[in-house]
Amino acid sequence: CGLHFHSMLFRTFFALIMLLSLRLGGAFVPRSLPLVTLSRRGLSSGSGARPRPELRSVEEEVDPGAVEGTDKRIVKYPHPALRAKNALCTDEEIADGTIASLAKEMFLIMYAANGVGLAAPQVGVNKRLMVYNPSGDRSKWMEETVWVNPEIVGNAEAEATEEEGCLSFPGMQGRVNRPKWIKIEGKNLKGKTFKKKFTGFEARVFQHEYDHLDGVVYIDRLIDEAERESVQGRLDELVTEYGDGGAL
Repeated sequence: CGLHFHSMLFRTFFALIMLLSLRLGGAFVPRSLPLVTLSRRGLSSGSGARPRPELRSVEEEVDPGAVEGTDKRIVKYPHPALRAKNALCTDEEIADGTIASLAKEMFLIMYAANGVGLAAPQVGVNKRLMVYNPSGDRSKWMEETVWVNPEIVGNAEAEATEEEGCLSFPGMQGRVNRPKWIKIEGKNLKGKTFKKKFTGFEARVFQHEYDHLDGVVYIDRLIDEAERESVQGRLDELVTEYGDGGAL
């Protein structure tokens, strides 16, 4: 009797699943991927389901082109701004709102591109400024972070390997080693100096964006020559698309 009862429950449950499947278009498709990148794409290092705390749901990064509210755009490798020296943000620029305005525009572009972080050089402005939101969700504005003139003042010796992507390198990813934790000093938009220690995904996001402030891009940190060879074809395409005057 008990077996028959459970069998009936199973058939009923199965029928409900099939009905739900048909209403959804015939199949169940997970809405997230296990990834972890700086473009919300899975830095498998990526984003997606949550097998680990630092993973979160993601969408494919996109080139947003023109974004409402700003005339700036994401520059792509090998744009010279990605390799140029980045100047400190001055006290005057902080006080008069220039840096706050730039940070606001950067967030607009970052969200439009489905990214989680963006550095000023990536929009053609060679200033030591970065913004990020580890969730990649504009509705979670409390997680938005702005760093003005940041410096890494300490880091772990132990490293973790994750796959990263970058909005300035569309259509490619690669594995990168980075310290598991870092200590940072920098300023906020009011010019106040503060310190933080980051671990896990936020530490990786920060280090990725911080590299941009030093003219370093993530392909410079790929774990080995084989990893470099795996993306070389796409790099060649980006160089061709950019044309003359690029900075490799």
